[in-house]
Amino acid sequence: MNRIQQAFANGKAFIPFITCGDPDLETTAAAVRTAVANGADLIELGIPFSDPTAEGPVIQGANIRALNGGIKTAKIFAFVRELRKDVTVPLVFMTYANVVFSYGAEKFISTCAEIGIDGLILPDIPYEEKEEFQPFCQKYGVTLISLIAPTSENRIGKIAEEAEGFIYLVSSLGVTGVRSEINTDLASIVAIIRKNTNVPCAIGFGISTPEQAKKMADLSDGVIVGSAIVRRLEQYGKDAPQHIGTYIRTMKDAIS
Repeated sequence: MNRIQQAFANGKAFIPFITCGDPDLETTAAAVRTAVANGADLIELGIPFSDPTAEGPVIQGANIRALNGGIKTAKIFAFVRELRKDVTVPLVFMTYANVVFSYGAEKFISTCAEIGIDGLILPDIPYEEKEEFQPFCQKYGVTLISLIAPTSENRIGKIAEEAEGFIYLVSSLGVTGVRSEINTDLASIVAIIRKNTNVPCAIGFGISTPEQAKKMADLSDGVIVGSAIVRRLEQYGKDAPQHIGTYIRTMKDAIS
């Protein structure tokens, strides 16, 4: 059983998203460790990009702040290497194809494996173009996480069939961000996923309250929360980790 499978082995998984370097890497490290201490089962680490097309204003703002603070992919690799000295939960990078290409795809993915990154999420790469990265991911044992969106329609079964690690089910159309309600018929999408794979499925985009988290966890194997956590980093800066810890404990309790 690999680390990603372990994240889903003990009930519903809670997966926080944290942008690396907002406001600085020391705060990111503290936020990750606090998240783990309060029940996070897997951490998504965002590598900032200047044009994050899937992100709403909250995470876009975090990307800009981190880049303005001088964050670079090489610094994030060094940061993860340090983090792995005591953090044992699965870690996956979420970033954009350009970041990987500009570093060199094979070099990027081989470095991920070397520093202990378990998976990679690239929201701007459609299922049909995953072959650009899949061979390197297979070569170095880094899981390329598949995304399924409400617009995936007749491709849902095929994407699910080939998925590895876990499936990132996008709850609604548009970009990331807190939503007051989620109205997509996710139950029917999950039913198609279940018919085609045993790989766990976690729902993300728009989840911010314990009530929403419970509702999404009842449908799936886990929930992913980004903007609500990144907003706390924006609001509290270096003091954010303690607020993030309290919030994650509440969300984890809601889905357990």
